[in-house]
Order: sequence, then structure tokens, then C-alpha cells
Amino acid sequence: MADAFSSLVEAFRNVGVARAYGAPVLVGGEELVPVALVSFGFGGGSDSGTAGAGSSTGAGGAEGGGGGGFVLPLGAYTKNAQGTVVFRANTLAVLLGLVPVVCAVGMSVRGVLKTVSAGRR
Repeated sequence: MADAFSSLVEAFRNVGVARAYGAPVLVGGEELVPVALVSFGFGGGSDSGTAGAGSSTGAGGAEGGGGGGFVLPLGAYTKNAQGTVVFRANTLAVLLGLVPVVCAVGMSVRGVLKTVSAGRR
């Protein structure tokens, strides 16, 4: 298990800012620097195999682990007509990011309306 964990650490040692900001790309004569939200998570565990007081399993041990991640493209940095650097957001990513916020607000308003209508009865 320790060897597997060590190999994961080495493989993802450089994950971070370098993954969030991509290398500059020329598109239509315009230089863009892509920006993304990058998230990774890993975990693991083991059991020594000693049977406890209420354990129905015999001797033996177990170990395991796993991980995953995702990358959400947020937009790109580019220069505008005046030559200053501006951020242009990825509209689809913004809309997807707003879905949980809209759901939470809707559920809150629903709860307030239920409370108000119950108080009027």
C-alpha cells in the first residue's frame, strides 16, 4: 500500500497552478491563456486483520484506495482592443456553476413561503 501511495504522490506532485492555467495558445491571431478549476482527491486505508470483539470475520487483512478528479474550463485571459488583459468567462461553465446556487435559493424561498402561509392559518 505504501508503494502505491508513493507512486500517486510522485505522479501528482506538480498538480496545482500549472494545471489551472494552461500554456498560451494562438487562436485567430489572438493569444489566449486558458483557465480551469482543477480538483483531485485520493484516499486509502487498510485493516490489520485482527478480529475485534463483535467481528464475524476471521483473521486476515484488507487494503484499498482510490481517487479521482475533474477539470472545469472557466475561461481564458486575453487582451482587449486597448491592449489590457481581460478575463473572458466560459458561459456554459458559469451557468453550470450557478445551478446549485439557484436550487438553494429556490429551496430557501419555498421554506419561507411555507412558514409564512402556515402562520396565517
